[in-house]
Amino acid sequence: MKKSGLTEFAVEEENFKLKIRRAGSNQQIVTTIPATASAPMNPPPGPQLASPTLTPISPSPAADQDEPGITYIKSPMVGTFYTSASPENPVFIEINQTIEESTIVCIVEAMKIMNEIQAETRGTILEILIENGQPVEYGQPLFKVRST
Repeated sequence: MKKSGLTEFAVEEENFKLKIRRAGSNQQIVTTIPATASAPMNPPPGPQLASPTLTPISPSPAADQDEPGITYIKSPMVGTFYTSASPENPVFIEINQTIEESTIVCIVEAMKIMNEIQAETRGTILEILIENGQPVEYGQPLFKVRST
């Protein structure tokens, strides 16, 4: 975090939230809280550097627009977005292509693991919202789809 100049990092998935914050020159705070927890958790043993807080990760403004019949395929993780399995391979999908729930639409690389992302919706691809090789956040819209 220090090398990259980051002071805070947060990830949120279905039943898990993680937030890491740099609290000083050499100290780090690591907090993990189940997303479904409603009661405060007991703090871990040892000195506490600060009280844990969670900051919601807001999706891209494109996903906030309420468009009838439009859905978004969102990134299930933080990583790097790829449109094909390798530079020599054809892209998984193109604009105006019809997709099914099981259609592989892209790969998100996280920690050197290539994760195939399925559409999980039916429809027609209207727009690819991320460029090949770009970093993506959890919950970030990747594709705009006209639902069928």
